[in-house]
Amino acid sequence: MASKNTNTKTPNPNNPSSLKPRYEIRKLGPEHSSWATAIIMHSNLFHSPLWPVLYPENLTKRIHDGYKSADYLVNHQISSDMSFGVFDTEYQFKRPESEATGGKLYWDEKEASIQESEGKEAEGKRLLEQMDFPLVSVALSYDGINPLDLPQMKPLMGVLPHFGLIYHILATSDPRDPASLAPTDANQVLMRNATATRPDYEGEQNMSGLARWLMREAAQRGYKSIGIECVHDAVTHVWSKPEDGFKGSVICEFDTGEWKDEEGNIAFAPAKQRITRVFVDLKPQEVAA
Repeated sequence: MASKNTNTKTPNPNNPSSLKPRYEIRKLGPEHSSWATAIIMHSNLFHSPLWPVLYPENLTKRIHDGYKSADYLVNHQISSDMSFGVFDTEYQFKRPESEATGGKLYWDEKEASIQESEGKEAEGKRLLEQMDFPLVSVALSYDGINPLDLPQMKPLMGVLPHFGLIYHILATSDPRDPASLAPTDANQVLMRNATATRPDYEGEQNMSGLARWLMREAAQRGYKSIGIECVHDAVTHVWSKPEDGFKGSVICEFDTGEWKDEEGNIAFAPAKQRITRVFVDLKPQEVAA
């Protein structure tokens, strides 16, 4: 059950959140793009139940390549005005120069990785230490009337080859008529793409609190539904079981430990993770005539 929504540190005074008092929800702008991208790539490549299992080697190079390749995906969503982040208002900066600018990312792809000598965990901590900013969790979204441009997504799919395959499997498994789901105007269908939280802030319920806040915010802005693909059990749970007044459904899913390609190979081996496409009806009480 969701906590009481008493935190008024949000972009909408009529929509408080359930986050702890030290946290604030803010709309993400271009100035947050590098921070959001870093959180997304770090969380996915070091702490996801899928990506580090698929790509255990050369994580540092992959995270830097992904950081550059995710530029279009992140900025397309930030420009929608429906991408939000959780900020720690009590964040303690690690470096004076970070505090002077309100936060800074210190990643440098020319720096040597310590992954080979000290392991993945040590390398993850090294890169996390260089993320010296108060943004701790993100939920990126874009309006369905302005979809992603596939050619501009190809660089990221090159860094994460299974990324495109996931969307292909879910798209071909979705039993719904695509034409019936296409929005005819803005503020009808919200598409969620990129949920991530820094590992040093896990367990604070920031992901779930931000997700539930966003559902309410989208509904207040007139959106009728939200679509999201989930590669983490906790994310599937939050979005498929929303608060009262909304209806969540797992439209289609597959298990990476079982799915086979045309040659009969388990394409995602050795990863074993449930991947879902979830649909949230924000206006379930409205029955079509």
